[in-house]
Amino acid sequence: MSGPRKRFALVAGEASGDQLGAGLVAALREHHPDAEFAGIGGDAMRAAGVDTWFDAGELAVMGLAEVLRELPRLLRLRRELRRRVLAWQPDVFTGIDAPDFNLGVERWLKRRGVRTVHYVSPSVWAWRESRAARIGESADRVLCLFPMEPAIYARHGVDARFVGHPLADAIPLEPDRAGAREALGIPFHAPVLAVLPGSRLGEIQRMLPVFLEAAAGVAGQVPGLQLVIPAATAACRASIEATIDRSPFPVPRSLLLDGQAQRAMIAADVVLLASGTAALEAMLCKRPMVVGHRIAPTTHRIVRGLGMLKSAHVSLPNVLAGEALVPELLQDDCTAPALADAVLRWFREPEAVAALRPRFRALHEQLRRDASRQAAEAVAELAARA
Repeated sequence: MSGPRKRFALVAGEASGDQLGAGLVAALREHHPDAEFAGIGGDAMRAAGVDTWFDAGELAVMGLAEVLRELPRLLRLRRELRRRVLAWQPDVFTGIDAPDFNLGVERWLKRRGVRTVHYVSPSVWAWRESRAARIGESADRVLCLFPMEPAIYARHGVDARFVGHPLADAIPLEPDRAGAREALGIPFHAPVLAVLPGSRLGEIQRMLPVFLEAAAGVAGQVPGLQLVIPAATAACRASIEATIDRSPFPVPRSLLLDGQAQRAMIAADVVLLASGTAALEAMLCKRPMVVGHRIAPTTHRIVRGLGMLKSAHVSLPNVLAGEALVPELLQDDCTAPALADAVLRWFREPEAVAALRPRFRALHEQLRRDASRQAAEAVAELAARA
């Protein structure tokens, strides 16, 4: 005689979390074909069979002013979510990323006897490692995308599992560069620089002007250079177009794309990008890159002054390798001449590019673990104890 059907509650607050949630649900069904799934998600999770009590878009609030304006609504949503989850009595609650929202919900549920998982560790390897202990107060288990993270949690007595990174599963070990160029209408032998200034408007406004100045410097040394600039959203595209129009420098011929960041990177000879997930994606696409990043000067002084930044590197390829595989130009070092020089080195030294590819492939293979299956096994194991 079979036991009661398992119940899994999940909360994802943005598009990337929605995709992770859909993959997790599909993999959990292999363990529990008749399981029930409910919580907060988007189109991908609904298509996977999740009963979404609220849409993921209701959590997608960015910027201090917007958060303050939406705070009463978010607090009401959190109260209603906690009430419904507790009444539904899931075997496991999984908060997917969105730590500002999910960790508080997880802590409240854990104190009331619900088993909790946090999927996607905050960057404890980079700053404020002490957060690991606090995260352990919220989650019975943390699912980590990077191999260096579980050891940090272990130092604080927290159960954490490395499940691999879903991008490493999705991107081929050998990306089709010719196919990417054909899809974008770029001649195979044209010199191409992909420029990714970020996916937030403030980041674009801060980084794109210096990136365009650097690109103008590169174009002076690389005849026929073409820029490919993907825009994450329509608002991002409008900001990029306005910045190009205002640029006092001779901007090379540019191809603006709606999305398609991964295709742009595969098609490029070199990628110039702001730090973040884009650096990991460029690494998985096996493209040489230059990382340039600036944050507000006051924030930078506080972070450095208090010793909050623990990692010697900020870009994920360098963090994962434990050495400077790609140049990082940060804050005062992030100038147009320095960026241009670093980009030109990749154009001028094909042997350096060739040496980079096997290093990137080895890191790709390390992260390629079928993340959804690994995550499902970790969640199902907790459900079996419930």
